[in-house]
Amino acid sequence: MNIAIILVILLVGVVVTYCSGNRFASKVAMLFSIAAFVFSVALLLQYLAGGNISFSTSWINKPSISFSLNADGLGMVMLMMTTIALPLILLSSVSEKLKNEKTFYSLALLTAFAIVGVFLSSNALLYYVFWEMSLVPIYFIIIYWGHGSVEKRKNATLIFFIYTFAGSMFMLAALIYLYTKVGSFELFDLYNANLSPKEQLWIFLAFFLAYAIKIPIFPFHTWQADVYEKAPTVGTMLLAGLMSKMGLYSVIRWQLPIVPDAVKEMRTIVLILCIVGVIYGSVVALKQTNLKRLFAYASLAHVSLIAAGIYTLNFDGLEGAVFLIIAHCFGIVGLFFAAEIINRRCNTLVIKELGGIRSMASRFNMGFFLMILASIAIPLSFNFLGEFTIMYGLYQVNIWYTIFIGTSMFLGAFFMLRMYQQIMLGEPKKYTAFIDLTCSESIVFAIVAAIILFFGVYATPIVDMVESSLRQIVDYIN
Repeated sequence: MNIAIILVILLVGVVVTYCSGNRFASKVAMLFSIAAFVFSVALLLQYLAGGNISFSTSWINKPSISFSLNADGLGMVMLMMTTIALPLILLSSVSEKLKNEKTFYSLALLTAFAIVGVFLSSNALLYYVFWEMSLVPIYFIIIYWGHGSVEKRKNATLIFFIYTFAGSMFMLAALIYLYTKVGSFELFDLYNANLSPKEQLWIFLAFFLAYAIKIPIFPFHTWQADVYEKAPTVGTMLLAGLMSKMGLYSVIRWQLPIVPDAVKEMRTIVLILCIVGVIYGSVVALKQTNLKRLFAYASLAHVSLIAAGIYTLNFDGLEGAVFLIIAHCFGIVGLFFAAEIINRRCNTLVIKELGGIRSMASRFNMGFFLMILASIAIPLSFNFLGEFTIMYGLYQVNIWYTIFIGTSMFLGAFFMLRMYQQIMLGEPKKYTAFIDLTCSESIVFAIVAAIILFFGVYATPIVDMVESSLRQIVDYIN
């Protein structure tokens, strides 16, 4: 058995979900997402036992391109993150009545299919195909099932699509140029490309533009808040929880080892942009009146911190970045799920119109508060382990980077706890009752909290899996 089976399961799931009709679409999609998780666990066990689960076959003859999927520790961690998060994301929407559910859930599975392809591809052209493919289903999810007026959804989604597609064109140009130099699209051949400093710089900039938009990194973030607000919750979870990780992962896997000299030359500039993003996201979040927009800017601050960890170019920063990629994936899914529950019960996300929920929904209060504690990186959470390790990596580069980012983290704690007080405490405003968590909603919160707390206490399995891959990448850089 090899990792191609996960792509097969998800792609078959897209077709079967669509053919199952609106009545059974959510159940069929959930079944295939769980199947993808089960087979991912089986592949993980096979990988840990020393089995070869990579896959490669000829795809295009001229130029010679292979359908190559690589499975190392880093790729397996990203695969497991995706296949665990996907059923949670789908489960969060099962109680919501949606128009044309068969198309909605098919598009959600197709998005996951493309994301898994990005994480596993070891051929540059195949990687690019999956990268661009992920844009199409999420575009339609936001357009047809998003919130707000159709015109505003169209405008926000069009900006997002054009922005990210245009950035990706530069990456494609860089990949084609690399092919002319190396004669191969295979990842590990590109690692050994003999590039001049000027060539490395231009390729770095081309990659950086595509990744900085997708992550996003300041000042390429301008699409984010509007799209997160307008998207349906499943779309927002896919964007914030998984698609942003495509960019972060790609920096580690593709950019750093291919153009190491340019990365070292540009490190200071990029780290400053990341630190500005952390501070900017925290400050702007303080002023937000809409709950989803507040979480969008909080997410901007967190992914900027992850990017800063990656661009430290040392092992500790990279390891902390991987920790926080996983922690942020599940934490932000939990936060946006809480926002969706509030919107379903109260029909508003305006913070000043909310209040007193804690007295009516104790289970929701506990789940929501745990998500907030994880977001502000309380000790014993996985977020804390990731942020601490990143800050240690930054300290090795320049102590002032650590000081600036550490200071901005206090802002994050302030606006998250203030938001909690405004929404959960005090007297109810626009509503007289708030139904507590259902069984499926409780399961989502319980699994997310369990992952964040378990790996916050015991991260050894992840450390063991990613250490070899990250040290190899650090060796390429140095």
